[in-house]
Amino acid sequence: MSTLTHVNADGQAHMVDVGSKADTEREAIARAEVAMRPETAALIQMGGLPKGDVLAVARIGGIMGAKRTPDLIPLCHPIALTSAEVTFEWDESRSRLLIQASARTVGKTGVEMEALTAVTVAALTVYDMCKAVDKQMRIEAVRLVRKTGGRSGTYEAD
Repeated sequence: MSTLTHVNADGQAHMVDVGSKADTEREAIARAEVAMRPETAALIQMGGLPKGDVLAVARIGGIMGAKRTPDLIPLCHPIALTSAEVTFEWDESRSRLLIQASARTVGKTGVEMEALTAVTVAALTVYDMCKAVDKQMRIEAVRLVRKTGGRSGTYEAD
């Protein structure tokens, strides 16, 4: 994770000092799904919602979320991101919007939290923009699917 915490002898948590770690290229990819009624998916695809282009706004929201991660997650190190992306794909047979976010940096700590925050904020943005027509939407399966770089190397989810 991008922030390791440690509990002192006095029981207080603090940010871990990563100053002695080597700078490496790091990337993390996270995914989430938004389950919705088929009618809601159709409205999103046709651009028929009153708040505008849902996917364009969700993409910007996700990228902004990645950039603001240390403001949202306690003890998370601020990271100079070199890239943050959010993409969408439809699973029409299950009426789900599949969201993927990636974050990249060259630094001393990983970007898992940034990718997870990006995908979650993108999903929440979809929910917010569509809740007037579908309050039964569900945000599901938020997960890290891949991370590279750092001492622990590459992780790939099953």
